[in-house]
Formats: sequence, structure tokens, C-alpha cells
Amino acid sequence: MGDLFGMLGRRADDNARKVVDACAREIAGFQAVEPRARASMLEFAVVVRRRTAELAASGEPLLDSDLAFIESVGEQRGAQGVAPACQRGALALHAAFTLREIAEAAGPGDLAETMRLIDWLGRNGPTAQAAYTRGYFRGYERFLPTASRVHLLATMVLHDDPMAAELADHLGVPTAEHYLVTVVRVASAPPPKRREEVVCALLRRHRVPFGWQEPDEFVALVPYHGTRPEHRTAAEEAGLALARTVAEIAGRPCSTGTAHGRRHTLGQAAALARKVSRVAPMERVPRRLYGVADVFAELGAVETPQVDQWLRETARRLGDGPDLVPTLDAYYRHDMNRLRTAESLHIHPRTLDYRLRRVRELVGIEPGSTHGVRVLSTTVARLLAGAWTEHTLI
Repeated sequence: MGDLFGMLGRRADDNARKVVDACAREIAGFQAVEPRARASMLEFAVVVRRRTAELAASGEPLLDSDLAFIESVGEQRGAQGVAPACQRGALALHAAFTLREIAEAAGPGDLAETMRLIDWLGRNGPTAQAAYTRGYFRGYERFLPTASRVHLLATMVLHDDPMAAELADHLGVPTAEHYLVTVVRVASAPPPKRREEVVCALLRRHRVPFGWQEPDEFVALVPYHGTRPEHRTAAEEAGLALARTVAEIAGRPCSTGTAHGRRHTLGQAAALARKVSRVAPMERVPRRLYGVADVFAELGAVETPQVDQWLRETARRLGDGPDLVPTLDAYYRHDMNRLRTAESLHIHPRTLDYRLRRVRELVGIEPGSTHGVRVLSTTVARLLAGAWTEHTLI
């Protein structure tokens, strides 16, 4: 019989030094670590390795005092401002080096002890990592304001970061299997102070992951449970309320794009919602949320420059008549119902008829025909999305 546990205990100092050196060498956030913090990292690595050898040899699990120590070290790292990605990389390196250390120390007669040690790590490793992560985010709270941590959570959820669940729990933000990714694109980037006001207002009204991904782009992840229509409807109502808050406080027209997605695939949903937001109409008060089913024609036009250029020429002709773009927008929004369209525009139905005739004269297309709906509604949507800035929509 070999002496695997004894060998690991005797090598604890050297092995700990190697993993700390690797962290400083391979992880950007640890490259400029000060001597005192490095000494703390080394001490932690030594203690963990010695306790692992001792407890695995006796078959005992991590004690409450061990977990409290691990959690306190995690809290210290968080308070120092070590970024989550750096921290995750450090944990991954510790795990990889631990397996390497076992392989290097194990001799021909250590098979039984090796299996016992691997089994012990499988049972206690996740508990130790959970304690460390819990402490880390408690310490990180002192380093990073709530708004910044909510923004960080949104980024982590979008990138399927395994630490996202722990941060969400620490912030009191619910997580779910399904999310409505909502992208709000602002007509022109609000100043930093106004963006901060948006975040502060939303923190009071909505507990969901969100943040400014770009100066003119706000992204929110609205969680919901289940796949029944009412679940999606509730998420969409919450997303619309959030978009309206952004538009109200930003004081600028906004366009919204949404896409439903599940955990582990939210990056794809966000990419689609972003595309939708770029072709959805700009509105001072968002009337609704737009998805791919609402703007598939516009998305196709954007991807085909020749088609977009053709629509631009149609838009130029519409500009030769007064109020034709708002009229067509109302006409299609009211499913080509003359009376409801005229009422929404506060004009007489005969005035509406005159404007529709004027459209036909200018572009050679009947607005109420199938061809007219396809061409003119897409043209109007592109105009309202601000695609061609030389056209005035007033």
C-alpha cells in the first residue's frame, strides 16, 4: 500500500506555490497582485491542500469551520475587486492543478487511495466552491454598487456564466429557465447622468437582470416559468413596461426588439432581439414590443442592400406628399379600416381617401392591395426605424 495522502501533505507548500504562480502568470487580474494579497493566496492554497489530504485520508467531510474559512477567503477576494471572470479562472486552475498533483504523487500501490481521494473531491468540491463563491459575492458587494452588479448579472446570464446563479441569489433577482430578451435602442445616446437615472428608476420597479450594453442600447432579461401563452404574455407586459420607463426617463424616441430564449442559448436570442430593435419603429412611447414575426420583411430588406435601396426610392416618392407616411402607418396599424384610421388621425374619411389616392399617384401602388401592403408597410417601417435620415417623418 502506498502513501498518497502523506505525499500530498508533504508537497502542499510546493504545489500551492505552483498554482499561485500559474494564477499570476495566466490570469490578467492576478498579474499585478500586491505582495500581501499574494501571501494570502498562497496561505489559502496551502491550507486547502493540507486539509484535503487530512480529511480524505480519514473519510471525513469538510467541517463547518473549514467552509467558514473558505467563505471568508472568498469574501476577501471579492472585497479586493477581483473580477468574476478572473475568479472563475482561478478556481478552474486550482481544480486542474489538484488533479495534476494527484497524478504526480500517486504510485503503483496508490490505486485505492487515489479512488478514495477522487470520490472525496467529488462530494466535497462543489460544497467548497459554493462557500467560496457565496463569500466572494458578499465581498464584491462592498466593491461594486448594486446597479453595476445587476448589469454584471445580465452579462453573466447572457454568456451562460456558471457563477450567475449565485450572484442572482445574492441580489435577490429571480432566475428562470426562460427569458424574454428585450433590447431598447434609443434614438441618440443619453448622457451618462440620464442613463444612470434610468437604471436607478428601474431598480425600484423591476428586479430583473438589465443594463446599458452600449450608450444607446439597453438590454433587459425578463424571466418567466413555463411555456404556456399566458407565461409569455406576462413577460411581454413586464418587458413593455420596462421599455416605456427607459423611453420616459431617457426623453428620446426608442425602438424595441425582443426574442424569447432559454438558459444556455440567450446569446443567440439577444443577437436576434438586437437585430429586431434596429429595424423596429422609433416611438416616443413604445406602443408594443416587436419580435421577428413583426419585422421579418424589414430584416430581409436590411440583409439585401438592393431591396433596401429600392424601398428607399419608394420612400423618396412618398416624401413628395404631405402626411403620407403617418397616414400609411395608421392605415396599416388599423388593418386598413378607413373609419378607425381616420379617427386615429383626427381627419375626415374623405381626407383619408384623398391621401391614399395621392400615394397611388406618387408610387404607382394601390395601398390596399396585397402588393401595396407588402411594399408600403415595409417602406413605412424602415422610415419609422430611422433607416434613411434624409427623410422627414413629421
